Amino acid sequence: MPHDQGPVLDLFEKTGAYLRGHFRLTSGKHSPEYLQSALVLQYPPYAEQLGRLMAEAFRRVAAEPIQTVAAPALGGLIIGHEAARALGARFVFTERDVAGKMSLRRGFHFTPGEAVVVVEDVVTTGGSAREVVEIALAAGARVLAAGSIIDRSGGAVDIGVPRVALKTLHVTTYEADRCPLCDAGLPVVKPGSRAA
Repeated sequence: MPHDQGPVLDLFEKTGAYLRGHFRLTSGKHSPEYLQSALVLQYPPYAEQLGRLMAEAFRRVAAEPIQTVAAPALGGLIIGHEAARALGARFVFTERDVAGKMSLRRGFHFTPGEAVVVVEDVVTTGGSAREVVEIALAAGARVLAAGSIIDRSGGAVDIGVPRVALKTLHVTTYEADRCPLCDAGLPVVKPGSRAA
C-alpha cells in the first residue's frame, strides 16, 4: 500500500528498513509489510533525530515536565534512550523474564508520583507498551503518554494513556489461519526480536 512518505518513512526507505514480503509479527499476525526500526536506529544521527522528534511530540501532549522514559526491550531501547536524552529525563527499560512476563529488573524502579512516558519503536497491537504502562502504574508512577516511531494500527490501538506516533500507517495484517500470503505459498519470515 503506498504511503505519504514524510521524513520518518524516508529514513526507513533510505536504510532498507521498510521491508515488503510475507512476515509473521510479534502479535502472531501476518503482514506484507515490516518496519525493521533497528536498521534505522543503527545510525546514531538518525536515532538522535527520531529521539528529538519523539521528545517534541511528548511535549505537545504532556502538561508537565517528563521525569522518566520507560521502554520495553528490545525494540524500545534505542529510541527510548534518545527520547530521554532529548527530554533531559532518566531512561529505564523493562524486559521479559524466562516465563515471558514483562518486568522491571537491573535495579530500575519507579517512584510514586513520578511523571513517566513509555516509548516503543513500532506498535501493531500495543501489547508490549501496554505492559510497560501497567508496570509503571502498579509502582505508583503517573504515565502521561505513550509513543512510538511507527503506529501500524492506523491509530486504532488503545494503550490506556494518550498516545503519539511519529508516523501512523494503515498496514494490512492477517490472522495466521486466514492469510492470503500463506494460501499463495509465499514463505513467511519472522524478522523481529521475539518469537511469535
